Amino acid sequence: MGAAAVTARAGHLATARPAFYARTGNLRGDLVALLHPPYTAWHLSYVVYGAALAPRLDWLALAGTLLAFFFGTGIAAHALDEWHGHPLGTRLGDGTLLVIAGIGIAGGGGIAALGASMLSPWVLAWAAAGTLLMVGYTLEWHRALHSDAGFALTWGAFPVLVGYWAQAGRIDVAAVFVALAATLLSLAQRTLSTQARFVRRRTSDATVHFSRSAGLADWSREQLLDTWEQPLKLLAGTVVTLAAGLLLMRI
Repeated sequence: MGAAAVTARAGHLATARPAFYARTGNLRGDLVALLHPPYTAWHLSYVVYGAALAPRLDWLALAGTLLAFFFGTGIAAHALDEWHGHPLGTRLGDGTLLVIAGIGIAGGGGIAALGASMLSPWVLAWAAAGTLLMVGYTLEWHRALHSDAGFALTWGAFPVLVGYWAQAGRIDVAAVFVALAATLLSLAQRTLSTQARFVRRRTSDATVHFSRSAGLADWSREQLLDTWEQPLKLLAGTVVTLAAGLLLMRI
């Protein structure tokens, strides 16, 4: 590859959007991208699934659980992920990212301490487990944890179980089955997003050639991305809409 081609490829990778929802390059765009809005909403919806299963819904407990997960996964996990390799390519410095992650962890810990005083000391155990899973996955402490199954259990099953426990004070069979469904949905998310991330972040161009009886057909890079990102958008919308419907049923 010539010098001009290398320069062009580097320029393209530097300006290409690292995710379909990310518009990095300025402070506002970097911060929005850092939150990964569709995926944060997706995984917060699992907390709602768990809570909505409970015989009695405590709205204050649900608000606290959602806020704790937002601090832990929406803020801390994503800040640590960007600090650990800058996959989004934001202009946020390592020090800034660590401060943001610290705010997320401290915020989640503060809510957990308040929940322990109001509900049960076991809230602290759930919070500690969640923090360890989040940090361990994000910083790739172990290959088994930073895997498809590790992602699905940490970001899928765990929020459902915590959401239910915060309401009922126990784990029932129904919650386990819904946690399994969230695990499968998270595996689908992981499968689709892994391919899309590779094309978006590791390639400067892509073309797929199809040989048909009627002749050749080509797909561009954007068409290829659509095969994974359109299902991701639809799944994200479905998961969040279902969570909203479950909450409306409890009003």
